[in-house]
Amino acid sequence: MPTASPDQPPPQLPLPIEWRPAAGRPEQLIVLLHGWAQEASALEPLAMALRERFPQAVVLVPESPIAADGGRRGRQWYSIEGLESQAVWRDRVAACVAALAPWLRAQQQRLDIGPAATAIGGFSQGGVLALHTAVQHDGIAGRVLAFGARMVEPPPEPPRHATLHLFHGSADRIFGVEHPRALLEQLAAGQGDATLDVAEGVGHVLHPALIDCALHRLSSHIPLRTWREALGALPPSAGGDRRSG
Repeated sequence: MPTASPDQPPPQLPLPIEWRPAAGRPEQLIVLLHGWAQEASALEPLAMALRERFPQAVVLVPESPIAADGGRRGRQWYSIEGLESQAVWRDRVAACVAALAPWLRAQQQRLDIGPAATAIGGFSQGGVLALHTAVQHDGIAGRVLAFGARMVEPPPEPPRHATLHLFHGSADRIFGVEHPRALLEQLAAGQGDATLDVAEGVGHVLHPALIDCALHRLSSHIPLRTWREALGALPPSAGGDRRSG
């Protein structure tokens, strides 16, 4: 993915899906990032479900300009060749985040929607980037929706201005469910705000049960930062582990 320095304009990404409210001013921004060897259309079921639940939201699904490794059909945000090295993986994710962050801010400015009303999410590789973007640029988005994803390394400290919603299949063989469970525990220890929903028997797919969980979390979860403002104190945990059959 092309990178941008602080004094350069953000990269231009193809935007196959840009859905706006049928009427009225947009109130939320939802940005979804596809997985490796996918196209934006792979996230259409998720995008449609979010649009129906949140009709005043703008839903954007950009597409990476980079073709997937080895002539595979679809696109990739970064190559998966050589990711046995954690340092290589970390550097590739960091380069993508360096480009995604200014692009996301440019969309917020273009649409006049602030970070607190912004959710960034994705599946697999896209979920990895959503997590790292929110952690490394705390305050750029209020919610993260990470499906079948993990972080390369645990964050040094949890974000204070974002809620991380993790959605995973118990039978995921690409990113085992132990990764989001460990991340949830680490975030809880640092009094971060996170939730985990696990769909039993589901593999590395964007399963309808997990989409339903995302709709529930976005509709019902009260962020810790809201509790802090209202109560002036931190709750004892980071959210919870909910299972879906």
